[in-house]
Amino acid sequence: SVRTAREELARLLGVRDDRIPFADLPLVATAGQSAKVGESERVAIYRVRWPVVARVTCEGLLLVPKGKIIADIVAVPDADQLPGDISGWGDGPQYALCLAEAGCRVVVPTLFGRTIEARNGRARLTDREFIYRITFELGRHPIGYEVESILAIVDWFQADTQLKRPIGVLGWGEGGQAAFFAAALDERIGTAGVAGFFGDRRVMWKEPIARSLFGFVERFGAAEVAAMIAPRSVVIDGSSTPQVTVAKGEGGAPGAIVSPSGKEIEAEVERAKELAGPAAARSIRVVSLDTAAVPWRPAALQEFLKALTKRDARLVDRLSPPRRLHALPDRSTIRRRQLAEMRDESRRLLEASRGVRKAFWSKADYRSLDRYRESTRFYREFFARDVIGRFDEKLLPARPRMRQLFKRNGFTAYEVVLDVFPDLFAYGILLWPEGITPRDRRPVVVCQHGLEGRPLDTIEGDHRAYHDFAAKLAREGFVVFAPQNIYLFGDRFRTLQRKANPLKKSLFSIMVPQHDQITRWLGGLPGVDRARIGFYGLSYGGKSAMRIPALVDRYCLSICSADFNEWVWKNVDTRDNYSYVWTGEYEIYEFDLGSTFNYAEMASLICPRPFMVERGHFDGVAPDEMVAYEYAKIRNLYAARLGIPDRTAIEWFVGPHMINGKGTFEFLRKHLRWPEKDSTGDR
Repeated sequence: SVRTAREELARLLGVRDDRIPFADLPLVATAGQSAKVGESERVAIYRVRWPVVARVTCEGLLLVPKGKIIADIVAVPDADQLPGDISGWGDGPQYALCLAEAGCRVVVPTLFGRTIEARNGRARLTDREFIYRITFELGRHPIGYEVESILAIVDWFQADTQLKRPIGVLGWGEGGQAAFFAAALDERIGTAGVAGFFGDRRVMWKEPIARSLFGFVERFGAAEVAAMIAPRSVVIDGSSTPQVTVAKGEGGAPGAIVSPSGKEIEAEVERAKELAGPAAARSIRVVSLDTAAVPWRPAALQEFLKALTKRDARLVDRLSPPRRLHALPDRSTIRRRQLAEMRDESRRLLEASRGVRKAFWSKADYRSLDRYRESTRFYREFFARDVIGRFDEKLLPARPRMRQLFKRNGFTAYEVVLDVFPDLFAYGILLWPEGITPRDRRPVVVCQHGLEGRPLDTIEGDHRAYHDFAAKLAREGFVVFAPQNIYLFGDRFRTLQRKANPLKKSLFSIMVPQHDQITRWLGGLPGVDRARIGFYGLSYGGKSAMRIPALVDRYCLSICSADFNEWVWKNVDTRDNYSYVWTGEYEIYEFDLGSTFNYAEMASLICPRPFMVERGHFDGVAPDEMVAYEYAKIRNLYAARLGIPDRTAIEWFVGPHMINGKGTFEFLRKHLRWPEKDSTGDR
């Protein structure tokens, strides 16, 4: 069970790439500067940089005692610190130097920082959020790369010595987080020291978004991770956390790191001991619950060293500040290389992602429509459970509440409220055409607005994006329903995504059951044909058109307007202005889509039901060539593989981000069979 938990934790962290082995830790020297950058009477300090995975390296310091070495340790500073700040040249706790002077060989890595700047002249993001954005969609994570940097050093420790000295990791803040997760994943680490991080991880959604791990809280908390380390030692220093606030309006996701109370830490420690069991519980120890204190004071370090070496190893009474022999690189120099490497790494993963998706989809059987439907059940279930996220609750009785809103030429509008789950309802406006009788069987079109939209925007006012398309369809005789989707009120709806993600859920985990209830109710109305309910959405409604009909089978067709493109590329590629990397829409990112479902694969879940794209040449969501590239895969599926070319179409029109309502209306008439033909074949 622990092995399975480790595999799942590694997946959530994005720890999945082969690390690059190295025989010796590479020193960084130049023609005019030695790699030795500092020295005291007891310790020599070297500048080092080592390969991690693919195109990613990590820079740091190596502290080597001049006497006998008793242990090997990775000491990890917080994200706002540089290695020198804990190695004798900072104002805070010098825990790397303390351990080196006690006889430990210590490597100090540099983490990704929190520098905030405007990206591409637009959204202001921390470096950590920028890296989160360009890696999360590809199944990777900044925390995972930091864990890999630590484990690369553990690999070297193991290969470097025949003495098999004990290996420990410890850190503070983001460094404590990385050390904690590294120890949970790798049993070669004998002792983990965590400061400024341990506590109730259900607060994850309130913290800076680069701490968000999709599905973590569904399965893990700090207690579960500590229990995975036991019976190896876990030393918890319940001192202060880094005080970090990312303000609302900066352009990225707001969040803050706040120190948990001593009671919260104690409660999580007790849970960890219960999970570990009586024999292993002794290996989990707390050395301080003073959340106002500085981290890794001598008493805490002494406890860590004792747990690691299994003997009463002593810290020196007084540190010897090392002389600085050469200047160390500043934060700006290091971050330029970090960001360049991460951009290159995300491009590498992006280029490889098509092949990864192809391998993932290798179980699909295209020999007949029946075989295709059967073979894609696995993918629909995977999409529902592991990508979108699903609440396994039964729908409540709909208990519809309706009231007439207004009458217009050709239809009457009603407001409708339906119960979905306790405290969750669905709302929308029903357009009921004139002349319907209970004996009729009319088709239905669900017309979905975009970001910050309202159902009424699709009905009247000739909104520049919608052009009253819902009302036009109602006047043609279609029953129309315009739902209110939840993507409005700015950070309020984005907060739902922040809360949902740690639970392995998303905004669409909420919207899918709403549409499940909507289609159930619509299909039961007198005068409606439940087999002919179509979905037509623009912009964020187009995002909905890719995801909701894939999981709600009552939608017999789907039309994606003003959104369709090469979705994974749009989210992660930093070479183009079209990317979401540059915007304030931090809720967009969906974990590991690059390995599983681009828009072509989402449409494959809708197939063999009809599917259409509506595309304006001057729509700024993507260039024409990227739309055509992704749609070509869908055309190949319908026309070449399954022999149903008439069930898919794309309409190009000269126009911007809007409903065109020409080819799409004809698509609806054709596949919803309206107007119906009489016995002579006339409409």
